[in-house]
Amino acid sequence: MSITYIRRCLHHRIPLRCLHTTSTSTSTPNLFSDPLFKSKVSELISNQHWSKLKNLIKPINPTSFLEQLIDSGFDSSSILGFFRWSRCYHPLGHLFKVLVLLVNDKRYPKVRSLLHDFVKNGKPHTVSSVFHTLLTCSDNVCANSIIIDMLVLAYVNNGRVDLALEGFNRSGDYGFRLSVFSCKPMLKGVVKEGKFEVGEIVYKEMIRRRIEVDLYTFNIVINGLCKAGKLNKARDVMEDMKVRGIMPNVVSYNTLIDGYCKRGGDGKMYKADALLREMVEQGVSPNERTYNTLIDGFCKDDNVGAAMKLFKEMQLQGMRPDIVTFNSLLDGLFGDGKVDEALGLRAEMIRLGLEPNIRTYNVMINGFSKMKMFTEAKELFDDVMKQGLDLNVLTFNTVIDAHSKAGKMDEAVTLRDLMLSKLICPSISTYNCLLGGYYREGNVGAAKELLEEMEKKNVKADLVTYNIRIDAICKRGESRKAVRVLDEMSEKRLVPSHVTYNTLMAGYCQEGNPKAAVTIRKRMEKEGKQPNVVTYNVLIKGFCQKDKLEEANALLNEMLEKGLVPNRITYDIIREEMIDKGFVPDIDGHLYKDIVNC
Repeated sequence: MSITYIRRCLHHRIPLRCLHTTSTSTSTPNLFSDPLFKSKVSELISNQHWSKLKNLIKPINPTSFLEQLIDSGFDSSSILGFFRWSRCYHPLGHLFKVLVLLVNDKRYPKVRSLLHDFVKNGKPHTVSSVFHTLLTCSDNVCANSIIIDMLVLAYVNNGRVDLALEGFNRSGDYGFRLSVFSCKPMLKGVVKEGKFEVGEIVYKEMIRRRIEVDLYTFNIVINGLCKAGKLNKARDVMEDMKVRGIMPNVVSYNTLIDGYCKRGGDGKMYKADALLREMVEQGVSPNERTYNTLIDGFCKDDNVGAAMKLFKEMQLQGMRPDIVTFNSLLDGLFGDGKVDEALGLRAEMIRLGLEPNIRTYNVMINGFSKMKMFTEAKELFDDVMKQGLDLNVLTFNTVIDAHSKAGKMDEAVTLRDLMLSKLICPSISTYNCLLGGYYREGNVGAAKELLEEMEKKNVKADLVTYNIRIDAICKRGESRKAVRVLDEMSEKRLVPSHVTYNTLMAGYCQEGNPKAAVTIRKRMEKEGKQPNVVTYNVLIKGFCQKDKLEEANALLNEMLEKGLVPNRITYDIIREEMIDKGFVPDIDGHLYKDIVNC
């Protein structure tokens, strides 16, 4: 068949029955048997003369023409060029045929590009249909695995982690082997979305399938486990790294140290500090982030002394503390009541050329407020205003809370108005600060108006709001009304905390009704929360004040049997409400000695 013949048919609009077909079949002639035609097509594609090519092959179905291009041994560049130009006409199977050709030619960037476009702009296909189509198009196991590997990566890069996970899970069933290059970003995406348990499962499956796991992958897994609070498992993964000949780096240690500092429970800082010593022994040099994490952890753990030691050690190691370091230490020193040391540290910070940021001012304003140094807090706030720093909602909340706790509600409201004038939207915390202040001064009417304002402005009450309300109602001796507020929380799907239940129990006990308090405890347990030390302290004191010392003694023993450690308040209650009244608790001797000696 000559080009002249095709052109003549096109010119006279003569239907070419032999050319127009929806699929390749025995009735479709091989257009490329004519060398001149093949050469002309190659030239047009090479020069991207698509309009001329369109006229040349107009009677022919693009899908059929693509099939003949593939069957006629055209190079992958020409096939890809035609496919991209005419892609909207082709079924899924033809995409995979083109992809296999590109993989065979090791043109991997082109493969990635096509798959990216397929995921981003193509018609939606289920993972099963995609996998099945590929298998019907190609029996090249190696090429198929590479394509699926890159497809999983394309899913991740386009924010479809769900499809990437499904592809990962089903790839084994179809015999496709994935690599760390797709699994690693997928794992990172899973952790970023907070699906920590899924990430752990993926990691174990990667190990089972013998997918090569590198240092970066291990660090992602450690990060996910730490965020999930599974620190022992994160530690085990670090040991797995060593067994596989991959040594943890500073990121590995920093991640685990951060995990212990934030979620380590009892003895968390001891374990975090031990990791610092271990990494040094292993030849891994700590960096500024290592020290900043530990310093912040010790400050939040009320151990400013240990934080200051690390601060000095950091400097001895030649590291320059940054604003994050100083902010953590300032917070710790103010929290420890060491105002003079905090101010000295602030002076050192400025001497080093570090400008205080809004976080620094928030910490200091909060610190002054906690120390009831309201004049200093207000002066610092005014200083921030003069400097023109970008005040944030936290800055205002801190000052508003300080004034509310000091009983200066007019000043607190004025600050809220100033906040609005600066187009800073009050948060639920702003309202909570004001609400707590009104209730403390007994201004129930103003508190009610504030709650109505919240409702009008669609500011949703949170757990703290309800705890403030319940506490205020209980202190007025109306614990039954407080239970109705508890019911309201359930209706709004807010989960009560230990503070909520303990406040209610304390309210009933103050009203001389410990049995009603026990009812609240049963409700708390039914709703999935076990009594803590505060719960037992409240109940023990409640029964003691009703002279029901045997019941109080039984609660004390129950608390000990549950492994709860008595605190100073427990000892004070036992001594003042039991021993001083001539009742010796029937408990283990070691506790009795502690009580006598305290």
